[in-house]
Amino acid sequence: MSGLKEVRGRIASINSTQQITKAMKMVSASKLRKAQSAIVQIRPYTAKLKEVIGNVQANLTGDVELELGVQRPAEKILVVVMSSDKGLCGGFNMNLFKAARQLINEKYASQKANGQVTVMALGKKAADAFRKFDGIKLETQHLGIFGKSFSFQQTAAISESLMSRFTSAEFDVIEVVFSEFKNAVVQIPQAQQFLPLVSTPVESSKGGSKADYLMEPDQAFIIRSLIPSYLKIQFHRYMLDTNASEHGARMTSMDKATENAGDLLKQLKLQYNRARQAAITKEISEIVGGVAALEG
Repeated sequence: MSGLKEVRGRIASINSTQQITKAMKMVSASKLRKAQSAIVQIRPYTAKLKEVIGNVQANLTGDVELELGVQRPAEKILVVVMSSDKGLCGGFNMNLFKAARQLINEKYASQKANGQVTVMALGKKAADAFRKFDGIKLETQHLGIFGKSFSFQQTAAISESLMSRFTSAEFDVIEVVFSEFKNAVVQIPQAQQFLPLVSTPVESSKGGSKADYLMEPDQAFIIRSLIPSYLKIQFHRYMLDTNASEHGARMTSMDKATENAGDLLKQLKLQYNRARQAAITKEISEIVGGVAALEG
């Protein structure tokens, strides 16, 4: 009977765990719908703004120096790593950390050897992971931003700080490691250069020539006004992508955990029924044996 008691305890424990994973799945599904709606809405705007900037850059006449596009020798590097604040989201965080480590170890190996690589952790899990990563400096001033509903004003403040640190030559290159949201099952770790801005003129989608704009007051003023706005929007999109990816990964992970708990419950209930049947059979055999002994 001690075996039956142990199995009953395990069944009760797994039932309790399954209820938790179901609840977490429902919460993540609700958050995912909101996060997915936000990322779907911002992507066309970001793409169009990028196209406009590309066309304006392509039509620039004369020498227009852009502070945010200055190419300096890549000596001081900042890598912004976005992650979740909580766990239980499968391999979501580990995939991001793997991409960040690969970027640092391969692209910026010499800078790392000289102690010139800084990691800014946006998310508590990123901070925990890179505290143990030798050869880098760690910044943790923006932890907890993914643990609540962040606004464009919050992300814009971070991107403005990054632009200021680049123009003051505190860093020569700023990279962002984030998770691109495809769907609830697929999230793709990405590493993209945030600064200096890479000039990428965009051609018309109709296959024609690039757009020819009439600019007022002048080209330099417009491009210098557009680029900071574009970078703020782009950084906000990185955050929205990562946020949606986190909820998608957690929902998928909790769904799989709930299924696994159900499979384990089936096995334990079968084991319990077999043990119970064996115990009953043993008791019946003992009773029959006792009756036979008394009659003999």
